[in-house]
Amino acid sequence: MPTEILMPALSPTMEEGTLAKWLVKEGDTVSSGDLLAEIETDKATMEFEAVDEGVVGKIIVAEGTEGVKVNSPIAVLLDDGESADDIGETKSQADAAPASDAQKTAPGPQEKTPEPKPQSKPAEAAPKTESGDRIFASPLARRIAKDKGLDLSQIKGSGPKGRIVKADVENATAAPKTEAPKAAATARAPAGPSTDAVIKMYDGRDYEEKPLDGMRKTIAARLTEAKQTIPHFYLRRDIHLDALLKFRGQLNKQLEPRGVKLSVNDFIIKACALALQSVPAANAVWAGDRVLELKPSDVAVAVAIEGGLFTPVLKDADTKSLSALSAEMKDLAARARDRKLAPHEYQGGSFAISNLGMFGIDNFDAVINPPHGAILAVGAGVKKPVVGEDGELAVATVMSVTLSVDHRVIDGALGAELLAAIKDNLENPMVMLA
Repeated sequence: MPTEILMPALSPTMEEGTLAKWLVKEGDTVSSGDLLAEIETDKATMEFEAVDEGVVGKIIVAEGTEGVKVNSPIAVLLDDGESADDIGETKSQADAAPASDAQKTAPGPQEKTPEPKPQSKPAEAAPKTESGDRIFASPLARRIAKDKGLDLSQIKGSGPKGRIVKADVENATAAPKTEAPKAAATARAPAGPSTDAVIKMYDGRDYEEKPLDGMRKTIAARLTEAKQTIPHFYLRRDIHLDALLKFRGQLNKQLEPRGVKLSVNDFIIKACALALQSVPAANAVWAGDRVLELKPSDVAVAVAIEGGLFTPVLKDADTKSLSALSAEMKDLAARARDRKLAPHEYQGGSFAISNLGMFGIDNFDAVINPPHGAILAVGAGVKKPVVGEDGELAVATVMSVTLSVDHRVIDGALGAELLAAIKDNLENPMVMLA
């Protein structure tokens, strides 16, 4: 029986994607692990591997198709002895239904029976375990499990990355799956005027309509959720940069033969990573009904790309040298702009940095990226008059920063302690090399 190849979920939050490119064509023989296609998610372009073997009988979704729902058919795989004709026969059998008495009556020669409109069936959600983790199984394995009444969450997969394949289900003796009670629909507050209402408001005005891509939809949903559900509070400090700028110039001169050039942002990353170690209670994330206090300093850094942004994570940033952080950040930023980051490279972390200083922004308030406990908004370093310790008026390069904090994770005094540690590291940069 032909096997449908379904649109995969390539990240935990993926609901739809773009089939960017097919790497096979109809008639090609594929084995488990062979590359089938390149798929664009809301964050990256990733390769999709086959989990079963067979012959590509039909490609259902063409290259470049956007908005392909997860678990919807994109191609059909044929087993040995099957042909493309079996695809049509299988569909005909599936669509066949007993005719009513009215339908059995043949129309007269002048009568025409209107053809029924095809109804699209929503794609079934991928099965999940009780803990909410997605279960990865081949389409054939899912169909066999459904026919046999087996619970996929009770079956251990032997395929790539633990995927459940045909042999696992055929040999399974798992208990029949019981239907979970349906959760009551949760009422949602309106998110503003409807599309029709807004369009009507601008009737007669000249505008160009820009459809949302997957990334922009995800950003809109996540930031709306963040501002509605996270109790933000904000802490602000001015940081004097003159010592850091002088120290950076000396280091860059010494590192020039190695082709290394440190940016102010590299120092900020290091300062935040070390501050999280100095104030470990602030190195934490919100996990629904508990707080997770992390041991390493995994720092995310916002990177602007066309149409959105990424927050790649520099893991163990507290243990890495400034030159290593600089090289890693440049690599992550370049691949972020090409949308070539893997999910594990932009997920996780406990703390984030958003730097708009290079755009001339003096200060701003950043939105926390859940489940992070805080995010540091960094403004530009500008020359300002300051009063020195001796009471004399002087000119200094001052950078304004704002720490947005999740009050569920970090209280005011703890947040102030973290920001003070960041300020101390940046104003005494040599300490960061100790």
